Amino acid sequence: MSMQKSNAGPAKGCACFQSGNLKWLTVLVVLLAMMFFDTKIVAIEDATYANVFSPEAYGKKEFPRIQAEIEKRAVDAKMLAEAIAADKTAAGEKYGKPGTVGPMFPIKFSGVVGEGESGVFHVKVDGLPEGIAVRVQTGPAINGTEVRDATGTVDFGQFTNQIEYQDAGSALNNEVKTQVLGDLDREKLPGKKVDIVGVFQLINPAGWLVTPVRLKVAP
Repeated sequence: MSMQKSNAGPAKGCACFQSGNLKWLTVLVVLLAMMFFDTKIVAIEDATYANVFSPEAYGKKEFPRIQAEIEKRAVDAKMLAEAIAADKTAAGEKYGKPGTVGPMFPIKFSGVVGEGESGVFHVKVDGLPEGIAVRVQTGPAINGTEVRDATGTVDFGQFTNQIEYQDAGSALNNEVKTQVLGDLDREKLPGKKVDIVGVFQLINPAGWLVTPVRLKVAP
């Protein structure tokens, strides 16, 4: 009698092995599917540019807030001059914000425009003591960082580097040129009565260079 070897054992083992692999493969597919649907797909260009600082966008967004804050805190020029004459340090603490050289003061006044050069005009301010010269920047170039620094709410820590910080100041100055001085006829300014709200840095108590955030020319 011939004896036949049974293949049942090996076949069963192979089936179990294949079944185990299939289970692991199923688990892997499920995990991959879960990862896929749980992951936010971001376009390369979006990831690259999403956090890039835009000075123009910053200026447009922040200038109205800063303008309103300067207008809210603006001190009458005559009152400020008296406070500075009495105690410059105390005046800075009460009315100003710290600056690189001297305090930044928000100010408001009315006066008559005098001579100008390169867009900077002398203004004879009503009620201001003799000996204080007030000049106002009207563009086309607006220099300084007074608008950026006037409220004390914009600081270096909000930006990635010094370049962005400087660009923020320039962007706010550009908004002054566009929103405040855009329709100004400089050639007709001398002799005109003006109402101004602005900011200046106290470097020389006898000379104030004001950057306006609001300028109204009387008819």
